[in-house]
Amino acid sequence: MFRKLFFPALLALSVLLGACAAPAASPTATVAPTPVPPTATTAPIVEPTTAPAVEPTLEPMTLTDSLGREVTLAAPAQRIVSLAPSNTEIVFALGAGDKLAGRDDFSDYPAEALKVPSIGSLYPNVNAEVIVALKPDLVLAAGITNPDDVTALAKLGLTVYTTHNATGLADIYSDILAVGRLTGHGADAEKLVADMQARVEAVTARTAALTDKPKVFYEIDATDPARPYTAGPGTFVDQLLAMAGAANVGNVSAEAYFQISVEELVAQDPAMIILGSYTYGGQTPEMVKARVGWDKIAAVKNDAVYTFDDNLVSRPGPRIVEGLETLAMLIHPELFK
Repeated sequence: MFRKLFFPALLALSVLLGACAAPAASPTATVAPTPVPPTATTAPIVEPTTAPAVEPTLEPMTLTDSLGREVTLAAPAQRIVSLAPSNTEIVFALGAGDKLAGRDDFSDYPAEALKVPSIGSLYPNVNAEVIVALKPDLVLAAGITNPDDVTALAKLGLTVYTTHNATGLADIYSDILAVGRLTGHGADAEKLVADMQARVEAVTARTAALTDKPKVFYEIDATDPARPYTAGPGTFVDQLLAMAGAANVGNVSAEAYFQISVEELVAQDPAMIILGSYTYGGQTPEMVKARVGWDKIAAVKNDAVYTFDDNLVSRPGPRIVEGLETLAMLIHPELFK
């Protein structure tokens, strides 16, 4: 609300009309008339008239989310609850972080996100009561959100928009543009997407002509170090490794995510091991070297085992490009000198 302060102008105008009383005079005396000063005239003050400000007309916006649902907002969202770290990162990247009224437990980036009230775990179901109490005008669900939760929240009268279960960069760009519209940051979203595309092109321009693409094993989880989880064909990890100029060892399987045996790893003999398992599992190169049978792998023999922030490739948000850049510089440092 804008406050307008009016200061009244007070104008005092005094006109002095004076006449000197003539003293009694003898009949033969002639009295000269006393001059009367002229009356001052002042032009009237006319207050400037200002046309009242015209508020822009906000038209309702309707977008179709990843579940095929038409979602309508009367105006850009002012109170948002995010149900996924990727959505939270998108909101902050667009400069709309001050509109976040709630977040899921895993939304920990940027640091400012930790100041936003948490709605708790999303499993087995979201806490609808907590979300309703936050009075959001928009709930940002994601591909990882149970569709039943989306339905339940919508039945409570909440406006819910679901971003993609992203399978490629195009899905991420689409989500950023959609969240930009929903939050009134459309121009910021377009700028962010253009910047991301330029950075991706800067990497692929260097790696596109490579003929030497080393085998890379990306470890996601090593709860069972004899059979760690990795990413197979079509996953973000697989796509980013290819764009970074590497051959993904995980392509030996047709599954998106699977456990690979030590025997298969020895047979594949990757030149490099990247530990996404460091982020939440605390795996280190020293721990890998101590694993039974792993000393036969070229990457272990040549000390080519590296820790990596898995959030850069597992969260389909703006930092996915940072993940690509980091992988490319790790695999082909000679291209970025």
